Amino acid sequence: MQYLSPAVRARRSASSALRAFTILEMIVVIAIIGLLVGLTVTNLEKLFGDSKVDLAGVFVRSSIKVPLQQFSMHMGNYPSTAEGLQALITAPASKADRWRGPYLLENKIPLDPWGNPYQYRCPGTHNKDTYDIYSFGKTGVENENVIGNW
Repeated sequence: MQYLSPAVRARRSASSALRAFTILEMIVVIAIIGLLVGLTVTNLEKLFGDSKVDLAGVFVRSSIKVPLQQFSMHMGNYPSTAEGLQALITAPASKADRWRGPYLLENKIPLDPWGNPYQYRCPGTHNKDTYDIYSFGKTGVENENVIGNW
């Protein structure tokens, strides 16, 4: 075995220490990566949550408008609150002779982006001459965040 002077040994251990990561440095890097992943996941909910609000808004202001107008042209008025959106899929008993539906393509009433049914009222409280259609949003209960066609 070769004898190494203390200066040579110090130089070799210093250079090997410079080349390797310490456990502490690796733990710090893993913690930083964990924080970044956590922030990303939390912000994804905000991004997709906003798009759900936009999607519900498009439905209540535009997408359902054409089927309801077609129903109104054939039947003479919009479905009543009691008939609801179901009248776009199955003929109301008292008006079956004029009904030319189904008025929705998939033959089912769509749910809002949170999986809850859209609310329908005719005549509307906001649109007194036509109808109100709205979603309660993420909470599923009526509050100030209702997404409606008014």
